[in-house]
Amino acid sequence: MADVNLPNRADRHSPVTFATLLGRLLGDEPGRPLVTYYGYDADGAVVDRTELSTTTYANWVAKAAGLLTDELDLERGDRLLLDLPTHWLTPVLWGAAWTAGLVVVLPEDLAAGAAGGSVAEGDLAAVVCGPASLDRWSDRADDLVVLACALTPLGRPFAGGVPDGVHDVGVEIWSLPDAYVAIDPPTPEDEARPGRVQGDLLSPPDGPALRVLTTDLSTVAGLDGAVGVLAAGGSLVLVDPAAPSAPWWPEKRSALERDERLEGGAA
Repeated sequence: MADVNLPNRADRHSPVTFATLLGRLLGDEPGRPLVTYYGYDADGAVVDRTELSTTTYANWVAKAAGLLTDELDLERGDRLLLDLPTHWLTPVLWGAAWTAGLVVVLPEDLAAGAAGGSVAEGDLAAVVCGPASLDRWSDRADDLVVLACALTPLGRPFAGGVPDGVHDVGVEIWSLPDAYVAIDPPTPEDEARPGRVQGDLLSPPDGPALRVLTTDLSTVAGLDGAVGVLAAGGSLVLVDPAAPSAPWWPEKRSALERDERLEGGAA
């Protein structure tokens, strides 16, 4: 199990970090499904169903945090772009970043920066990309830490390898320990997202703990909503955002509602 300090239950509504939130989830129900991902092919057949219990999720977070900091030398306060679609590795990498005190940046933030906002590409210390944007970011590997996820079942590496200078998460993450303790741990006042601190983003919202379907983890609104589900003690069922536009989706959605006992969701 990941090495996380479990907070006292009386402190549930005090400002939190991701480590305290995850510790709370581990203390409540470590074996329950926390993140479940469904990948479909063009005909609606399930080609990837990956389910992470709270304990397994915490182990992956610990491995990824170790990769980002111990192996790649990222430091508290560094900005990490997550240029990833909806996938089970996406919340793993949020959690790893926040456990280490990194600031999670989304492509939407970069677009705002280009229009005069607060995040410019030059502010980034690292980027995690998927196959769709690997070509773009591999050209930056000389001056930016670039990690790539193949987004294959079981977190396997790219079948054909990655360009020189790029770190294949599916290769480098497996040897890392299932426990992580930050050398310079973040506080609730550390930024989690540009302009938003961990204590604000991760505070439990009012309302029940629900099992929620989402197809959107790549936008600010989607991230905020999914994090709110976890902060409330709920769990996520993730589906590729293209699925709801497919003709087979209504049948698959009904099956998911039944099989996963969904209690909410936008798709």
